[in-house]
Formats: sequence, C-alpha cells, structure tokens
Amino acid sequence: MTMTAQRVTLITLGVEELSRAKAFYNALGWVEARASDGIVFFQMHGAVLGLFGRAALAEDQGRAGAMLGTGAMTLAQNFSTKDEVDTAFARALAAGAKALKAPEDVFWGGYSGYFADPDGHVWELAMNPFWPLNADGSSPCQATPSRFRHPPRTPFQALPACRAPVQAAMHKVSHCARRSKRPAPAKHIG
Repeated sequence: MTMTAQRVTLITLGVEELSRAKAFYNALGWVEARASDGIVFFQMHGAVLGLFGRAALAEDQGRAGAMLGTGAMTLAQNFSTKDEVDTAFARALAAGAKALKAPEDVFWGGYSGYFADPDGHVWELAMNPFWPLNADGSSPCQATPSRFRHPPRTPFQALPACRAPVQAAMHKVSHCARRSKRPAPAKHIG
C-alpha cells in the first residue's frame, strides 16, 4: 500500500489546561473518542484532533521550555448556510471562545467569521457558495491522482468534483479584487 504524502492524520493543539480545553470542545458538540494520561482525542472525518498540554507538547517536540505560540494558522469549518455559521459562532462564544471577527459577507462572495478557543487557537466558520459540502459537512472534493496521466499543474486539477465551483470562486475573487484594488489571485486554474 502506498500512502499519499498529501494528508494530515493528527492535528494536536497545545493547551494550558486540558480539562478546560476538553470542556470547550465538548460544549461545541465534539465527542471524545479516546483519552490517555494528559491527552484527549476527537475523531474527525479521516483525521484526529488532539488536545495536549503545551509544556508536554514542547517537551515531546524536543523543545522543553519553549513558549509555543498560537494564531499563525487557522482551522476551518464550512457550513451550507449563513444561519448555520451564525449558530456555530454563537455556540463557540457561549462555550468561552473569543470573537475575533463576527461572521459577515466577505469580498470573495462567501460569509465567514473567526474566533479563538480559550488557548488562542483560531477557527474560521464559513459559508462558501462555491465549495460544495456533503450532508455530513465533509468535502466531496477528493484528490484522485490515478485519474490523470500527468501530475496536475495546479492543486485544483486534482479535485475534479470541485474544479468548476473553485474556478467560479476564483473568478468572483478576481472580479472583486479588481473592484476593491486588492491584489487578485491567479486568474486561471486548470
């Protein structure tokens, strides 16, 4: 069996207080799949989210005593409607999240907002009209490299189910960027 290099199996968030972090994610509706001394795991679609003490995580990384930061990356959940985004955002705030940006219409044609969990890990909640979702919230966009004779020239060529919606989104972003004088992303995908 050949595993693809383009995958994430486990995302581990360093937390100050494991019980507080666990209670926060439980309040969001996450269900603990497994726990052992000092770590909690939540099963996701094809991956696992772990909560691990920051000091223990730094030590495990071979950087004992290091001050691990947060906020330099964003975890995201997409939803089908603006109302679902608003509901999830309100639930996060009620669970103890800090609002970073309330959900709003955004220049690329979607709707999104950001919050930080109690340990500062940033989450985006979004409704993207150009990105389809399965009924369970997972992405139907699955890379299938064996369907192509040559490696894809762009990331979206490997996502046949999402190529058209993503191209439409990029066209919309490009159009909005020209109107707002923001730098536009690449105009042609695929």
